Amino acid sequence: MRPHPLRCPGVAALALAAVLAVLPASAAPRRAVAPAPPRGLPANVEAALARGGVPGKAMVAWVEEVEGGRPRLAWQAERPANPASLMKLVTTFAGLDLLGPAFTWSTPVWLQGPVVDGALNGDLVIKGNGDPKLVLERIWLLLRRVRQAGVREIRGDIVVDRSAFSPGDVNPADFDGEPLRPYNASADALLLNYRSVLLTITPDIAHGIATVSVDPPLAGVRADATVPLVDGPCDDWRGTLQGDFADPARLAFRGPFQAACGEKVWSIAYTDPKSYNERALVGMWQELGGRLGHGFREGIAPATPPTFELRSPALAEVIRDINKLSNNVMAQQLFLTLGATQRGAGTPDVARDVVRQWLSGRIRGAAAGSVVVNGSGLSRDSRLSALALGRLLQAAWSSPVMPELMSSLPIAGIDGTLRKASSAPGRAHLKTGSLRDVVGIAGYVLADSGRRYVVVAIVNDANANAARPALDALVDWVADDAAPQRRVPHRP
Repeated sequence: MRPHPLRCPGVAALALAAVLAVLPASAAPRRAVAPAPPRGLPANVEAALARGGVPGKAMVAWVEEVEGGRPRLAWQAERPANPASLMKLVTTFAGLDLLGPAFTWSTPVWLQGPVVDGALNGDLVIKGNGDPKLVLERIWLLLRRVRQAGVREIRGDIVVDRSAFSPGDVNPADFDGEPLRPYNASADALLLNYRSVLLTITPDIAHGIATVSVDPPLAGVRADATVPLVDGPCDDWRGTLQGDFADPARLAFRGPFQAACGEKVWSIAYTDPKSYNERALVGMWQELGGRLGHGFREGIAPATPPTFELRSPALAEVIRDINKLSNNVMAQQLFLTLGATQRGAGTPDVARDVVRQWLSGRIRGAAAGSVVVNGSGLSRDSRLSALALGRLLQAAWSSPVMPELMSSLPIAGIDGTLRKASSAPGRAHLKTGSLRDVVGIAGYVLADSGRRYVVVAIVNDANANAARPALDALVDWVADDAAPQRRVPHRP
């Protein structure tokens, strides 16, 4: 039997080519080509900027599909701008890429001496290696491990080794004059609870007071246990309380608390950060029923294997706090860790060199004009272009750590710094950035067409805060790239 000509591969290919040759060009299958980017900003973005009194030249923006191609929007994209907290994208991607998502920090502990009848005849030594999550619960767990080793009394000292980092002397008021803001805490090899104090104010209506609890308990620090309870709307309850925290030995309140507020939690940075570790460790040890013979001092950990180690959560979990909550001090901890692990020195200068070299290797020429000052973006001198951030997010998308980085970003309308956002709810994973004179967004947006885009927009202007609606308008414009598909009901 003679084979049918179209069943022979060679003949079939020639036949198909002949058919395509006589078809009109529009009938031949073609790969979709992205339209040329608009010469200006989208109309809805321009209108939003105008309503806020912000000039279009104050914005830089870049939008392109995650896998590359022609930019959908390129507006002053190569001009470096202050990125504020968008710098955390550089720090966290560098951390995932260089350290791996399973990386953990170790805090080793030594019991230097024999334990006899519940007494440690020597020192308790704790070495900090930069763990960003040595929060209250984990400090308690560390001291609980000491108690489980049979220690009720330390007859020597509590000794801490902070030599892994050399962050330099930093005044928490230097950046914005707000020394009691926890975000202004400086990095430290042994960063305990971000050197902050958690005040919980609970109304006791029956007795006409509100009780105040303090965590962690700080040795040698007195705090007002109650404040008067008053009627009235719950507006500026912090201002009404009139907290006076200038005295390191006293947490005082000069005003009342409104009953309508319910229970409130107030996190403050401790006013004397240099004494925080001592006060916190001694205070928590005593609260656990432990006794201390001598005192507290700084020193160098022994070279012998530790008695036990406390391990941090994995880096993939840590960066969720950094990006979703825009935690500055945790970003700084990771930044200095990159210097310590890659070059053997946890200093700002070494960390900057590591991150700059990594950034140039990742995005090459797009890194031109970038200025890396620190890992958090809490700086007036940091600079990144929209193109640099866009190319970095594209590199992240094609990297093995894409799922970890993307899942660390706030989700519009759901969590983190975007929980109140109304643009593209559930479909935009965006890091936010904000300083005086700076607002910005950068991340990924899933559009109506099913395409996913990298989106970067930064506004540097004295009136930048008024440009937030323009950022929302840009996200809406990116998401609305095609008419939504009509859902056809299933027919059996």
